[in-house]
Amino acid sequence: MARPIWTGTLSFGLLNVPIRLMSGERRNDIHFRMLDQRSNTPVRYERVNADTGEEVPWKDIVKAFEYQKGSYVVLEEDDIKNAASDAHETVEIDAFVDAASIAPSYFEKPYILLPAKKAEKGYVLLRETLKKTGKIGIARVVIRTKEYLAAVMPQGDGLVLNILRYQSEIVDMNDYELPDKGASSYRISPREIEMASDLIESMSAEWSPGDYRDEFRDKLRKTIEKRLKTKGVTTTVDDEDDRTPENATTNVVDFMALLKKSLGAKTRTPAKKDAVGAAPVKKTATKKTAAKKTAAKKAPVKKMAARKTPAKRRRAG
Repeated sequence: MARPIWTGTLSFGLLNVPIRLMSGERRNDIHFRMLDQRSNTPVRYERVNADTGEEVPWKDIVKAFEYQKGSYVVLEEDDIKNAASDAHETVEIDAFVDAASIAPSYFEKPYILLPAKKAEKGYVLLRETLKKTGKIGIARVVIRTKEYLAAVMPQGDGLVLNILRYQSEIVDMNDYELPDKGASSYRISPREIEMASDLIESMSAEWSPGDYRDEFRDKLRKTIEKRLKTKGVTTTVDDEDDRTPENATTNVVDFMALLKKSLGAKTRTPAKKDAVGAAPVKKTATKKTAAKKTAAKKAPVKKMAARKTPAKRRRAG
């Protein structure tokens, strides 16, 4: 069974529902490895110093921001960790908005929220209320150290958390030259619109995602199978984490009292550093890190020649 990305809480008002955050997508891309055609051996990427041409080990690589062409400021790992939100393992709903008010271009990546054991009541309460009101929750969530804007919405028997793009990440359609005049300005007659409407009606059907397949991938897979001789693939999956955060509400909690209290306060639960399920960031200052910081203060950041971005490590599945 799939492993949760993390277990924590879904919070709105004074209600905290224990949940497990699960991946909501399955990547079916076919990945290729480059080989040397002379010997069919893998081609390796190396991290090379742009000035000396020597390979740089991972332990000597640091992250830096290029604030102007060729000039960089080096960041410590703690700098990046401290920039992350303290609300780890919590889906904190800030507001509820009309489901139709968010344009499709804002939706980026889906996750599935599962209720933890004995937390079904709060989960179903939110699911059914969202269905009845036509609302979706706008929340903030931290996934792998980065904070995202997200939408919590009902889908079938479950709740889906969909990562949202920020407005600054959306290209304004008005940046492009669009045909912004009426149909008559483009010599489109009422009869043509009527005929186009009839065509659309004749082609209308119920949405059935299972009817559509990635034909390119299927054909390529068949080609690979023909060439494949004696290779196999094995995968291992760790046991699912059924851990339930302390102080989280379960089916035995008086939800009516919490709802009344939340409505009376007319405030949302603020994100706290000691929130349920939060994983506080540990700040460790080793001698090695301290030495690096001292050296960084004494020596100014040198200009580095521009070079191609080295290949990253293989992403964890």
